[in-house]
Amino acid sequence: MFSQSIISNETEYRLALAAIEPLLQKGFSQLTTEEDADLARVTNLIEAYESINYALPFKPKNMVEMLELKMFERKLKQKDLAQVLEVTENRISEVINGKRKINMDLAKRLHQKLNIDAQFILAHA
Repeated sequence: MFSQSIISNETEYRLALAAIEPLLQKGFSQLTTEEDADLARVTNLIEAYESINYALPFKPKNMVEMLELKMFERKLKQKDLAQVLEVTENRISEVINGKRKINMDLAKRLHQKLNIDAQFILAHA
C-alpha cells in the first residue's frame, strides 16, 4: 500500500491513485479492517493534495454566484433548486434576480441542503 504520509508532487499523487484502485475495485463490503483503514488514509492524502493543486479558481463573491455555482455543480435548473430547497420557483427566481433577500429559513436550507458555509450565507444574506 501507499506508504507516504503526504503527497507532495504529481508522481506521488498518481501512485496514490494507483494504490487505492484495487481496493475500490474490490468493493467496500469486501475490504478487511486494515484495507479499509488504508483506503481512508490514502483517500485523505489524495483529497488534501487535490484541494491545493486542483482547487476551483472560481470563488463566489455573492449569494447569486454561489447559487449559480451550486446549480452548475449539481446540474440543476432553477425549478430543480426550488425542489431541493423546498421553496417555490418564484422565490428562487426573486433571490437570484436580487428582488428578495434571504431570510433565516432559506439560509438554514441553503446550509443544510446545499452545504453552503454558514459564514458565507451570513456575510451575503
